[in-house]
Amino acid sequence: MGFFDFLTEEIAIDLGTANTLIIHNDKVVVDAPSIVARDRITGKIIAVGREAARMQGKTHENIKTIRPLKDGVIADFDASEKMINMFIKDIPALKKRWLTPSLRMVICIPSGITEVEMRAVKESAERVNGKEVYLIHEPMAAAIGIGVDIMQPKGNMVVDIGGGTTEIAVIALGGIVCDKSVKIAGDVFTNDIVYYMRTQHNLYVGERTAEKIKIQIGAATEDLELPPDEMDVQGRDLLTGKPKQVQTSYREIAKALDKSILRIEDAVMETLSQTPPELAADIYNTGIYLAGGGSMLRGLDKRLSQKTDLPVYIAEDPLRAVVRGTGICLKNLAKYKSVLIK
Repeated sequence: MGFFDFLTEEIAIDLGTANTLIIHNDKVVVDAPSIVARDRITGKIIAVGREAARMQGKTHENIKTIRPLKDGVIADFDASEKMINMFIKDIPALKKRWLTPSLRMVICIPSGITEVEMRAVKESAERVNGKEVYLIHEPMAAAIGIGVDIMQPKGNMVVDIGGGTTEIAVIALGGIVCDKSVKIAGDVFTNDIVYYMRTQHNLYVGERTAEKIKIQIGAATEDLELPPDEMDVQGRDLLTGKPKQVQTSYREIAKALDKSILRIEDAVMETLSQTPPELAADIYNTGIYLAGGGSMLRGLDKRLSQKTDLPVYIAEDPLRAVVRGTGICLKNLAKYKSVLIK
């Protein structure tokens, strides 16, 4: 620490399969889809984030939209690096600087990640001028973001349903006691909806439309107290090839997602069965915390509660729980030293 401190900026990144969020000075400054549009001829990146998301499924052969992260880990090294770089350049406070500051970063990673995948994240961060790079496991960051005191000798269970992976972890004394990472999450839900519309309605819909259906009328159970209205879905008729519109209800979507949600339930049950008895007693009292975009699926908390016989709580603003926790770690590096992977 010293004279060059003013040249160092601190940022916390939640590098997600579906969305990337960045915190700088305790504020979320970037919240954009993790997607990149690239020109096939020149290889240049044309757009990232929202702009690229608008192009998804509507490009011609010279433009390709890429999602650089798959299942929570970097799949396309080059595209992810350029994406992170452009997002960091978008931070309002850093735009005004004529010197590129060196960065102190905390980045969250899935708990089931391998050493090689970890190194990929680290190298990407170092290439965008990251001088000090710390990594933190997603369920840990989610627990801190929800407001759980992870340092206590008390068991807490966190289920973080993101875009690519669902992370389930039992946390005590600032460490993960038992965890499970399953590759069933938002993206799989979206694919389930595409498949269902295809088989039941002979309607071919794109990923963006399926995502919209999931957000507007997605449900985990067929008996909701406040059911959403039916929704009109447009796509291509597979029999005639003409564009057509059908009406669908939340009950149908609940049927479509049933198998995937069952697998998440099984993973939760498996994690509970591996939990040491003292911590299981704590979880009986504290319940299960849900975070991540997938936890906003209507009726999911109720369904998990019925399956586990435990109270289930959804974090406030579940989409940002992980990045909030990462931001808190960044502010109190000394306190959370044991949680971070240098």
